Amino acid sequence: MDFKKILFSFFFVSCLCVGMVAAQSSAELRKQREKIDAEIAEITKVLRAKTQEKLLSQQEVNALSRQLDLREDKISTINSELRLINGNIQANTKVVNQLKAELEKMRKDYEKMILFAFRNKSGYNKLMFIFASKDFNQAFKRVKYLQQFNDARKVKAAEIENTKKQIELKIAQLERDKQTQNKLLQEQQAEKNIIAKDRATHAGELSQLRKEESSYKGQLSKKQQEKKRIDAMIQAAIRREIAEERRKAEEARKKAAEEEAKRTGKTVAEVEKTTPRKSDSEVLRSTPEAARLSADFKSNRGRLPWPVGQGNIVRDFGFETVERGVGMDNMDVAIRTGSNAAVKVVFEGEVVQVFGNVVVIKHGEYFTSYGNLRSVSVGRGQKVSRGQQIGTAAEDPDLGYSVVNFGVFQGQSAMNPSSWLAK
Repeated sequence: MDFKKILFSFFFVSCLCVGMVAAQSSAELRKQREKIDAEIAEITKVLRAKTQEKLLSQQEVNALSRQLDLREDKISTINSELRLINGNIQANTKVVNQLKAELEKMRKDYEKMILFAFRNKSGYNKLMFIFASKDFNQAFKRVKYLQQFNDARKVKAAEIENTKKQIELKIAQLERDKQTQNKLLQEQQAEKNIIAKDRATHAGELSQLRKEESSYKGQLSKKQQEKKRIDAMIQAAIRREIAEERRKAEEARKKAAEEEAKRTGKTVAEVEKTTPRKSDSEVLRSTPEAARLSADFKSNRGRLPWPVGQGNIVRDFGFETVERGVGMDNMDVAIRTGSNAAVKVVFEGEVVQVFGNVVVIKHGEYFTSYGNLRSVSVGRGQKVSRGQQIGTAAEDPDLGYSVVNFGVFQGQSAMNPSSWLAK
């Protein structure tokens, strides 16, 4: 095979590889578009169920907005697919043109070979061509030449046939790409039409939502105040526990100062001045048992069991904008769980407070809180072990499913419970 044939073969294989890569990318984009379609369908299903209500909540309005964003993403994905297909069409068109040019050249070469063969088709002419040789070597070479010429005709004919098949395949691929292109363009236009319609719906719902906003803020404010009241009660329970432990520590400190005064002859006041007051953390872990519990609890950060067997966090720790511009500062997380799910202690400790549907448990200098309980099965002062059931989860009427509010504190400082629970 001569250099031109090698170069042409390399060019064809390269185009084929590019087509395979493009096809892979196109498949990935198609999967992405299908995923977006599935998410749009899920949101549409939820919104359709809500259309019977007079007013969509902020979550549903946000879902409308999300749906619009998804349709925009889908159009972007379609545009990426179209760019790939257009690239394929251009590349395949170029290959077809190259193949046609090569085919034309092959045909002309083949015509020359056929014409030569026709002029020398008789066995007599071939024999005369051989016998006209000057010597045996030249005769041998002429015989080999005739054989090679005959083989070359067969090879050239096969190359022409193969090139024609390649052209047919590429043209078929071009037709498929153009059909896909037309289908995507139609889908793109359909999405644009839906977006225009949905934007009008979204604007109407948002306008109605704003009219009801002040009323909603009042309702949410009540819920927010109730949450703040419960949080304040949890903090108050922890403060009382710290105060009680400090009282005990001060009594021990005073007793030790009196004994030191008797031994040294100093006054109690003089001795107390040289004995620094303990911090809240030191007070809470002043006994060997409390120190052990504190160290063990701290070492289990990121490995504590969840307070429910099955659940997922639906409200995070810290400040969040709830709905319609209303914000709340959460010192715990909300964990969604099953109806009447058992709520269990995440670490051994002592119950220091039970009020309403909330339980607070002490673990040395650490505390955990468990809120929104339907029932409570422990009492204040009770020792509890890790995994022990303390109650059952209650349903949140606004959400429609059971939720447990779980908090972690070091002294009075609220910590992010997510970083303490096992992943």
